[in-house]
Amino acid sequence: MNRKQALSMYLIGTFGQVLGVSLLVWFLRAEGVKVDFTSPIGITAVVLGGLSSAFWGSLVSIRYRQSSFKQVLKDFFQVKDSLANYFLVLIFLVLDFSPSILGGKIITKSLVLPVVLFFKALLFGGIEEIGWRYFFQPALQEKRSYLSATLITFLAWSIWHLFYFYIDGSLAVIQLLPFLVGLLINCFILSALYHKTQSLWICVMTHSCINSLSQILVNEDVWLSIVSKFLIISLAIMIAKKKYINVKE
Repeated sequence: MNRKQALSMYLIGTFGQVLGVSLLVWFLRAEGVKVDFTSPIGITAVVLGGLSSAFWGSLVSIRYRQSSFKQVLKDFFQVKDSLANYFLVLIFLVLDFSPSILGGKIITKSLVLPVVLFFKALLFGGIEEIGWRYFFQPALQEKRSYLSATLITFLAWSIWHLFYFYIDGSLAVIQLLPFLVGLLINCFILSALYHKTQSLWICVMTHSCINSLSQILVNEDVWLSIVSKFLIISLAIMIAKKKYINVKE
């Protein structure tokens, strides 16, 4: 399988699956069936739609890289990494959430809730990284620049999310522009981390941290937000310009 075939297979498979689930959900709702997180059929639909990028990312990665499901699973849970890489994650998280920490508020005093949200985000968020960062963007970057690949990934990831939000019922209430801006910033963060670390787990963990922290840190200082986003994009591009040699045990 060549690169173009792999990219086509991933996009057709991922969007075909999430679109198919969306059409099924539309039909069921038109028939008066309740499809959301409170119904078994709704949870099933969310899982099937949400797993589309991970499923096709795994399948295409295995065929394109002549790998195995065991290797994908190993990379997903490869927690052991350098302190420098984890410190880089911390820098990105601090930059991303400092406008909320300094100019917003924390909506929970519980120490348990962030942990629960993190593990939930591993399944409903972090697992997406198998598709978008583990396969799709690296495959794009074989022929394209980092910036171009990041923007294409952002576009595809955005459209995928719109289908997913329709499935889980949140499309009508989501603030689209702030979400898309946040998603763009996440694309730069996660792609830079994968470029530097070549670690699926680092991206999965960071994605999960972003999802969970965004639920407990609300509001933000506008000017701090603009500055932090500029710094994140600048840092990501700077990291992407460097070449790294990663030795895996």
